[in-house]
Amino acid sequence: MSGIVIVGGGPAGAAAAIRLARGGLRPLVLEREAGPHDKICGEFVSTEARAHLAALGLDLAALGAAPITHVRVASGARQVQARLPFDALGLSRRRLDQALIEQARAAGAEVAAGVAARSVGCHAVETAQGALAARAILLASGKHEVRGARRAAPGAMRGAVGFKSHFRIPESQRRELAGFVEIVLFDGGYAGLQLVEGGVANLCLLVSHARFAADGRSWPRLFDALLAEPHLARRLGDAQPLTPRPLTIADVPYGFVVSPCDAPRGEYRLGDQAAVIPSFSGDGVAIALHSAQLAARAVLEGAGAAAYHARLRRDVRRQVALAAWLQRRLQGWPGRDAALAAARLWPPVLARLAAWTRLAPAALRGAGV
Repeated sequence: MSGIVIVGGGPAGAAAAIRLARGGLRPLVLEREAGPHDKICGEFVSTEARAHLAALGLDLAALGAAPITHVRVASGARQVQARLPFDALGLSRRRLDQALIEQARAAGAEVAAGVAARSVGCHAVETAQGALAARAILLASGKHEVRGARRAAPGAMRGAVGFKSHFRIPESQRRELAGFVEIVLFDGGYAGLQLVEGGVANLCLLVSHARFAADGRSWPRLFDALLAEPHLARRLGDAQPLTPRPLTIADVPYGFVVSPCDAPRGEYRLGDQAAVIPSFSGDGVAIALHSAQLAARAVLEGAGAAAYHARLRRDVRRQVALAAWLQRRLQGWPGRDAALAAARLWPPVLARLAAWTRLAPAALRGAGV
């Protein structure tokens, strides 16, 4: 091992491992899950994410990714749709993450599956097997915090509960959903729905604690209440859930962006540990892959964590801030009604918003993608 420990084997961690291994190092990836698994994610692969994945050598078509070319927004009985300004894909995190981990192994990285990081200290990572000395730590644990390295996010939006579940939907609904990512706005939250490989529909939603409490803090009751929404009733009323219960997470710090002083011990923060963009924007995977590219380059060139964090912050701060502002507006009735009315009068506003919450082409070029 080269003394480089990567905490987390998701898109950010695995992509960084691939790039470091190709650069002549042999990083160690700690992945707490022992095998392929699902994660809470909209599973939207934007054109920016596709560029990063292509550079890593992944064939997304061979993985069965579902094409996405349009966006549709629904609220109550009203809806509006538009052509996206790019072509995207839907691919489950189970399949994407596993493909990246296999690519990391093939490149020469060491992957310790089923080994969780208990805490992060000064040039050391504590696991159940003992402490690992590290000259560089890349923190890519996703939305989950690691003891000793909690994100400092005083201005971020917390106070929401996220859910994710896969469904087998009727063929008629699958045809209507094909090619679309759908955003359904409702009182107290919003849901995203799209197809991934195999014709499976991925439902991700974010609800306020107040909304969840009103439904008895019960997923069955919340889901029944969501089926009162006309659009979700049509899509999911006769759907078959593919898991006994959804994945859940609470109080994610949406809007957080790392600053150069957020890692005083010198660890490199990647993915959601570095920037948490609201889920509806669909750019979380792209930001994770972008952070991996920049962090790997910083490690290989000896630039240091502070310089890396400053560069990443410049690349993503505007997009994360805009998406966070939009999320605040969409979660309230007046803002939601105004946004939908504007989009119905001028559908290209949806495409403009999708473009404004993406990584800028200049940032991709600067990262060598």
